Amino acid sequence: MARMIRFHRHGGPEVLSIEEIDVPPPGPGEVRIRTRALGLNRAEALLRSGAYIERAQFPSGIGLEAAGLIESVGDSVNGLSPGDAVSLVPPRSMLRWPVHGELVTVPAELAIRHPPTLGWEAAAASWMQYLTAYGALIEIARLRQGEHVVITAASSSVGLAAIQIANRIGAIPIAVTRTSRKAQMLREAGATHVIASAEEDLEARLKEIAGEDSIRVILDAVGGPAFLPLTAAMARGGILINYGGQSSETTPFPLFNVLSKSLTLRGYLVHEITGDPERLATAKAFILDGLTDGSLKPVIARCFPFEEIAAAHRYLESNEQFGKVVVTL
Repeated sequence: MARMIRFHRHGGPEVLSIEEIDVPPPGPGEVRIRTRALGLNRAEALLRSGAYIERAQFPSGIGLEAAGLIESVGDSVNGLSPGDAVSLVPPRSMLRWPVHGELVTVPAELAIRHPPTLGWEAAAASWMQYLTAYGALIEIARLRQGEHVVITAASSSVGLAAIQIANRIGAIPIAVTRTSRKAQMLREAGATHVIASAEEDLEARLKEIAGEDSIRVILDAVGGPAFLPLTAAMARGGILINYGGQSSETTPFPLFNVLSKSLTLRGYLVHEITGDPERLATAKAFILDGLTDGSLKPVIARCFPFEEIAAAHRYLESNEQFGKVVVTL
């Protein structure tokens, strides 16, 4: 028996409970892991509230990221052994492989031996954010050295990961945040420029920073009315990659900007990378190199004990955090 986070109905953080359940031994190609830290993502809040791309079947487990020690391995598992310290690539299905619990069984290909210098909290905070940012900026947009890249929701874990990746390849990150409250922290985190979208003219500031119609790449997690000024500042042939919808307002389609500049507006999910072994291997190598040389360093906003999982979810949804919310065991 082991404690797992589960919920029996959709709702706010209060629906989460800690329950003792049987965890199956690893089958062929699987490993069982005793977790030490769990990473929280918006996806968990969406699943819990009933707005995720998967629909919960009750009672439902939850969780996409964890780090811990391998307890046992199933048949046909190569390269991993009991006692190995590993962190987990987000599974393709949170319902099939929920990882927020003390003991979890997952496909062996999801477990990665991370650099020994990485603590449990940082290890649990790595893969979702860096894989998401890497897939969008490097694989899809082909971001180049010397280019400006606009990153909205810049103080989120993915936003900060994108800033670090941009700096790692010599691009110029422009961080967009709602107010100036986090501006100095974003500069210290590596943003070359910071724009407070609720306090400044977003289009005018982008053109002032990067030049008229010269921004080729935008990574957006917000949607909403900002699509109009963002696309107005883009270069001909530019690409806006959206991976989330944090705005509560309607997202307009910027028809004139798209037509006049031949823009690409592209939806993106990290599963595009995690579901393709060849692309995942390339991404893992880039990220592990960065974690090892220190150019990629997870930013932890706050850690909560396992017993305070509901409080951790409330903090996640407060938009107060700067970086990743982590739960420790």
